[in-house]
Amino acid sequence: MIGFWDYTVILTYVSFASAVSGIFFAISGRPQWAVFCLAFSGFCDMFDGKIARTKKGRTEEEKSFGIQIDSLCDIVCFGVLPIVICYKIGMTHFYSLIILTLYGLAGLIRLAYFNVVEEKRQNETNDARKYYQGLPITSMAMALPVLFVSSPLFPDGQMFMIALHILVAVIGILFITNFKFRKPTTLEIFLLVIAIAAAVGMLLFCRADWWRYFHIRHR
Repeated sequence: MIGFWDYTVILTYVSFASAVSGIFFAISGRPQWAVFCLAFSGFCDMFDGKIARTKKGRTEEEKSFGIQIDSLCDIVCFGVLPIVICYKIGMTHFYSLIILTLYGLAGLIRLAYFNVVEEKRQNETNDARKYYQGLPITSMAMALPVLFVSSPLFPDGQMFMIALHILVAVIGILFITNFKFRKPTTLEIFLLVIAIAAAVGMLLFCRADWWRYFHIRHR
C-alpha cells in the first residue's frame, strides 16, 4: 500500500474519521453529535504533532507526508465540517453562503501557506514551532462548541444566528491575517481540553435535545 502507516499518523486518521462522522450527523439532523465530532477532531489535532516528534530518525519523506496529511485532514475537520454544521443549523441565506465560502477559502489558503512555510522550517530545524502566523484553523473546534453551549443565553434564535455569522466571518478573516499567535504550552492545552470537554459534555448530556430545545424556545 502507498502512504506511511505508523503510529505517528494514527491520530490524524482518527481525526479525519471523526470529521466524516460529524458530517453524517449534521446531515442527519443531529448537530450536537456533529459538534462533538468537531471537538474530538480538535482534541486529536492537539496531540498528533507531539506524537509524531517522538519518532527519531524520520526520513524527509515521512516529515513531508506528515505535514501534507495533517493539512489535508484539517481542511475536512475544521473547514468542511464546520461549514456543513453551520449550513444545517440555519446559515442558508445568500450572504450566509458567501461567508461560509470565504471561511472555507481562507482556511484552504492558510493551510497551503502553512505547508510551504512549515516544510522549509523543518528542513532548517527540528525544534517545535513556538508561534503561529495567524489564527490556527483548529480554533473553530473550540469556538463553535462554546457558542453552541452558550445558545440559551441569547434572547432569541435570531440573535444566536447573528452571533454565528459574526463568529464564522471573524475567524475566517483571522486565518489569513498576518499576526503572531503564541502556540499553547502543554499545561494550556490540558486546560483547553478540560474546558472543551466540559462544554461538549453540557451540550450532549445536560441537553441532548439541544437543537429541538433551541427551536421550541425561540419560535
